Amino acid sequence: MLELFSVEHTETSLQFFGPKHLTVIGIFVVIWLSFFYFRKVWNEKQRNGIRVTLAIMLAVTEISIHIWWAYWGIWNIQTTLPLHLCSVMVWVTVYAALTQNRTTYEFAYFLGIAGALQAFLTPADGAMYDIPHFRIMQTLIAHGLLITIPIFMTVVEGYRPTLSSFKRIFIWTNIYMVIIFFVNRAIGSNYLFIAEKPPSPTLMDALSPWPWYIPQLEIVAFIMLFILYIPFLIKDKITASKTQAV
Repeated sequence: MLELFSVEHTETSLQFFGPKHLTVIGIFVVIWLSFFYFRKVWNEKQRNGIRVTLAIMLAVTEISIHIWWAYWGIWNIQTTLPLHLCSVMVWVTVYAALTQNRTTYEFAYFLGIAGALQAFLTPADGAMYDIPHFRIMQTLIAHGLLITIPIFMTVVEGYRPTLSSFKRIFIWTNIYMVIIFFVNRAIGSNYLFIAEKPPSPTLMDALSPWPWYIPQLEIVAFIMLFILYIPFLIKDKITASKTQAV
């Protein structure tokens, strides 16, 4: 049991989209799809309880990895500060879930889902460990919850982003990236992976070498955010068409 929390790498690393990885992905997909059914079943008290529970679970998973790093003496400002996009979005998403704040929900919806999806499918962190080791399970569960909470708030509770929030979030993401660029230069880190690509295989490997993959990431990010907005764009056009018809 203790070896599941060891800092030593497991004999085999995570096989992306292998049986174990697909099992975890499948469990989360079933949960996300179940929201479409249970949104008509759960009452307000149950919805509030589930949202708060998900927020607490996400906070606990994030705190647990910092405890693990500190215990093994590998916590440092170069690699473990909560400056990666998903690390920031953990606390934004927790705040959105606990307070039902619509502005932070919009950040959680766009950046939480778009940012966590890549790490959920091809995790750079913890990929040298295999399931069920704590390190890789923490990575998968944390990113899975980052996707789950905004989906829950959208599907079950009726929250939705707007076109103005889509534009605003894309602009603020770029501002944050500029700030982190200088932070990386100052402390020798690689937050947001804009100093170099992750050492483990990720979807970023399909992009050009540094620094050319950075503008490519901009394009990919814009496309992903826009795809997340498409369902609401279609819904608004249908509603507008019905209104004009009347």
